[in-house]
Amino acid sequence: MMAMKSETVKKAEKLVEEMMGGNDASHDAAHALRVRDLALSLAREEQLLDSSLQIVELAALLHDIGDYKYLRDPSEEKVVEEFLAKEGVDIEKSSKILAIIKGMGFKEEINGVANGSHIPEFGVVQDADRLDAIGAIGIARCFTFGGSRNRVLHDPNIQPRSDLSKDQYMKKEEQTTVNHFHEKLLKLKDLMKTKAGKRRAEKRHKFMEEFLKEFYEEWEGKA
Repeated sequence: MMAMKSETVKKAEKLVEEMMGGNDASHDAAHALRVRDLALSLAREEQLLDSSLQIVELAALLHDIGDYKYLRDPSEEKVVEEFLAKEGVDIEKSSKILAIIKGMGFKEEINGVANGSHIPEFGVVQDADRLDAIGAIGIARCFTFGGSRNRVLHDPNIQPRSDLSKDQYMKKEEQTTVNHFHEKLLKLKDLMKTKAGKRRAEKRHKFMEEFLKEFYEEWEGKA
């Protein structure tokens, strides 16, 4: 059983490399691997059962395949479902993995709804993904993504949007990279689901606040 699980994970890693290899470095295969490692670490801190770890690992590894921001073909939305079926992952586990992936995005929680939050494994996978979006790596990813979209770093005349709807969040016209900190990244600390995630988020959040303070001072020629 353990060998079969390990083989499935190896194939999942290969699928991640194939599907995400062409993405910019903010959402590449390395991101998925970091989220997997974080999720397993959080799961152990939260003392999840061993039977939950395969769900956590596969959901974390596969969570960004078919991401709307990088979708090249509508068929990619079915890749994960087809992979799990081909690997013979049982229906109960497969359903949980797919529900976690579908519900874990920030855009799904803007209106106060987090699909899959009733699933024990959901919190650790979502928290892991959000931890990778904040702190030092989060800052690097944010500017990498902004650069890939030719977005300006900062414009004092463009204010961060407040009370965003899901549709508004997904449409990022005339937005700056720095505004993304205020519209999303600085909110993630308070949206963590697990105690382990909350603890780790504190340090990363503080680092982002210090970075932004320095950024604004340098922008204005004060530092």
